[in-house]
Amino acid sequence: MSDVLRIANCSGFYGDRLSAASEMVEDGPIDVLTGDYLAELTLMILLKDRLRDPELGYARTFLRQLEDVAVTCKERGIRIVVNAGGLNPAGLARAARALYERLGLRAVVAHVEGDDLMPKLAALQARGERFTHLDKGMPLDALGVPVLSANAYLGGWGIATALERGADLVICPRVTDAALTLGPAAWKFGWARDDWDRLAAGVVAGHIIECGAQCTGGNYSFFHEIPGLEYPGFPIAEMHADGTFVITKHPGTGGLVSVGTVTAQLLYEIASASYPNPDVTARFDTIQLEQEGPDRVRVFGIRGEPPPPTTKVCINHFGGYKNSMTFVLTGLDIEAKAKLAEETLWKLVGGREQFAESHVTLRRGDRPNPETNEDAFAYLVISVKDPDPRRVGRPWSNKVVEMALASYPGFFMTHVPTAEQQVGVYWPALVPSSDVEQFVAIGEARLPVPPAGVATTRSPVEAPPRPAGPTPSGPTRQAPLGTVCGARSGDKGGNANVGLWVRSPEAYRWLVDFLTADRLRTLLPEARTLGIERHELPNLLALNFVVQGLLGDGVAASLRSDPQAKSLGEYVRAKVVPIPETLLAR
Repeated sequence: MSDVLRIANCSGFYGDRLSAASEMVEDGPIDVLTGDYLAELTLMILLKDRLRDPELGYARTFLRQLEDVAVTCKERGIRIVVNAGGLNPAGLARAARALYERLGLRAVVAHVEGDDLMPKLAALQARGERFTHLDKGMPLDALGVPVLSANAYLGGWGIATALERGADLVICPRVTDAALTLGPAAWKFGWARDDWDRLAAGVVAGHIIECGAQCTGGNYSFFHEIPGLEYPGFPIAEMHADGTFVITKHPGTGGLVSVGTVTAQLLYEIASASYPNPDVTARFDTIQLEQEGPDRVRVFGIRGEPPPPTTKVCINHFGGYKNSMTFVLTGLDIEAKAKLAEETLWKLVGGREQFAESHVTLRRGDRPNPETNEDAFAYLVISVKDPDPRRVGRPWSNKVVEMALASYPGFFMTHVPTAEQQVGVYWPALVPSSDVEQFVAIGEARLPVPPAGVATTRSPVEAPPRPAGPTPSGPTRQAPLGTVCGARSGDKGGNANVGLWVRSPEAYRWLVDFLTADRLRTLLPEARTLGIERHELPNLLALNFVVQGLLGDGVAASLRSDPQAKSLGEYVRAKVVPIPETLLAR
């Protein structure tokens, strides 16, 4: 297996299964252990940590995992690469070195720097960089409130440099999630900076395994097909020098690695078929999948193009305060009770218009002739947001309690009055890649990382054709869309993505013809005034939709019940549409 690099991932987010690190190390052979801890929301959490204590700002749970595996990894030569450094990679590196010393181990700990643009943000703006919001088109200098953090997304070459210098542990800040896999693969196989197809393969492999068990059956639409889903194994990418790879997991672990589970993860939080990273643009429409054996999916045919000249920047600022209260409505006259509760609350607090933003949702869980008390419940959720914390704090939520004996029959709440919650707002922007200088710190040395490859005259990659053949027609029957397709959805800042895939070329030809952007807009009342993009991925028998602005200012600021759009895909699958009988028969 010397010509194969086995990269195992043990974390898909900050808070994932703590035991996954030791499971991946102990349950089978691996060469590299990776962990992904960062998301836009996580950076806001770490920012608040660091504002309280400058020594923090990193994913502290990683140290518990490192203590579990440090000895074994050192003995077996397993390299560890994580982005747990967050906003303070140097601080986590110091803590990791102290842990190795306490365990009596001599280990080389490196950390990557260069993502933090705060020290030069003002100079870049003075030079003319506008940091325009990618969705709103607004320049940063029009924001009017202080910027708290600005982190460029780094690529994988800093990781490769650290591994070349003998690092046992590489701690990264805000690198792209896929860089955690691309970096080790580029180091192992000596890929060149302009080897676009192989680099793209590294990005695709990283995207598949970055969310842990989401590619081994977790959150899978057809979850009834997944054995052992109560405790699925985490994924492994077996990388080859030519850029092909196999997604698998340790034998005997729960879950499933199939073309379907891999397809689902490929559709997670993407936009168009061109997936830009700092090191390469991966063409997701060229990906081909093949079931090689039980729990083994071969991934091949991936093409890449040069990266864009700009790099994405995650900027965070505080955007006021929010609060939410939930009324429980029971039995008869649900809509009238909801109307009374809402009108009463707005009158008590001086009017709905005084808040910068408000959101009201009536969730109907009640049933006719209920068998239990809970079967009669519906929920009225009222949320508010405002720059003034006093306006949405306890004085607001206390007004709800004042209604307890003077409103609709059966009045009660799901929780006691709450204080205001500070809102973090995500501001996505771009910066020229030439303004992002990456370094690797090992001991006293601080090594500059050469930039990614430059654009060449290579011809653009052509999009693959749709599967040939007639579009299914004939009699149709009303059925949930999810009868014939799976879905995976997520957040992209203030936008939401929902990818849908089917299992046969015939079904794909129907899906392409039926599910246009306009048709999806009619299925989603929340999106009827929003822009929707549709992107075709025929090799995966999939469509990806981007619903622009559905999540407002992003997960931390959104007043939606599901601010990360995790449930959007299953919501779409539940919509009843006319489906050809020939597809339903299969």
